[in-house]
Amino acid sequence: MKTRILLVEDEADLGNVVKQYLEISDFEVDWLKNGKLAYEQIRKDPRNYHIVLIDVSMPEMDGFELAEKIVSLGHDIAFLFLTARNEKADRLRGLKIGADDYIAKPFDVDELVLRIRNIIRRIPAATPVGKVSALVRGDVQFHKDALKLHIGKQKDIVLTPRESELLDYLFRNENRILRREEILTQLWGENDYFLGRSLDVFISRLRKHLSASKFISIDNVYGVGFVFNVQEIPGSHGGK
Repeated sequence: MKTRILLVEDEADLGNVVKQYLEISDFEVDWLKNGKLAYEQIRKDPRNYHIVLIDVSMPEMDGFELAEKIVSLGHDIAFLFLTARNEKADRLRGLKIGADDYIAKPFDVDELVLRIRNIIRRIPAATPVGKVSALVRGDVQFHKDALKLHIGKQKDIVLTPRESELLDYLFRNENRILRREEILTQLWGENDYFLGRSLDVFISRLRKHLSASKFISIDNVYGVGFVFNVQEIPGSHGGK
């Protein structure tokens, strides 16, 4: 299995060069230009990447803040800082947050590859990347492959395959309006009356299960579809 990397870099030229070179070096690379988008990507799938390459100077959310938020998730994701600043205070701050390495721009891409490979060798064997054992939001744990939903101190709820498939889709699209026809075509390939009625039944069952959660709910958007609401989890966002 190839090493999966998330590159967070807002400079288009540098990001494009780094992504292409890493892919030539046999890595799989996703590239995002925004720290907020990167955090949401990692929060939804915390085991999807072996390492995150983070530019320090970015608008909206700088690299240090992004790294603190990643650390607060508690999944021990490796990360390396890319920065044009070579000040001792910045390097110390990055290392204190938990960075595995720190490389100053301009850098040699071959050196970056070697540093990445060194970090990967130090990562202990764990759950394979891309195979998340459970999705966790507050008091809710969802085990898609096992068809199980656990909420708070309740016993495990056993889901049907279709319910599990639908819940996985909702988790991947949380806090946004989902149109009924979008859900039907994305999950089951077509938007017809009978599938629509089945969707209503599955949504009703999942809503009933999730009524025990303090953080998650499924709300109707009249005439449009649904919103899978996930409230802010206390302590999930680190400060600067």
